[in-house]
Amino acid sequence: MTKATPDRRKGRQLPTAEELRAWREYIETAEALRSRLASRLQVESSLSPGDYSVLLALTEAPERQLRSSALAAHIGWERSRLSHHLGRMERRGLIRRQECATERGGAEVLLTPAGAEAFRRSTVPHLRAVRELFVDALTPEQLRAAGEIAAALRVHLDPRHAGQTPPDVP
Repeated sequence: MTKATPDRRKGRQLPTAEELRAWREYIETAEALRSRLASRLQVESSLSPGDYSVLLALTEAPERQLRSSALAAHIGWERSRLSHHLGRMERRGLIRRQECATERGGAEVLLTPAGAEAFRRSTVPHLRAVRELFVDALTPEQLRAAGEIAAALRVHLDPRHAGQTPPDVP
């Protein structure tokens, strides 16, 4: 690998051609994978990836409900984006919002029976697509390396973990 080229304007190093090729492969492949999974999820269950993320979080939550602020943080969305999305999900009967008793102006998001059923019906087809499009494309060693790379990037991007090494991925 060649040394990175210094950017004299900022005093930083720019990625090498080899590093940029790896970056482009990663970005383009991740986008293609995300697009194919989203398409399959929509066709097979009429849920968007956003719907699935919200339903998954609520399914795993105690009493199948979360404060909207906690839900936004959990799935990594801005609160305004979540609010608009929840409105669409509520109109479809997948979730219900109610005023939070402990947080003034806050809302609790509750999984409805229809939302739980939609999530249940979508899970097996979605996990089958994950297997077909991601897991089956990799050897066990590549899968382990992909997990290690994802963990390293997550730690690098999370300010709470600045300076820490990524956890070992089994």
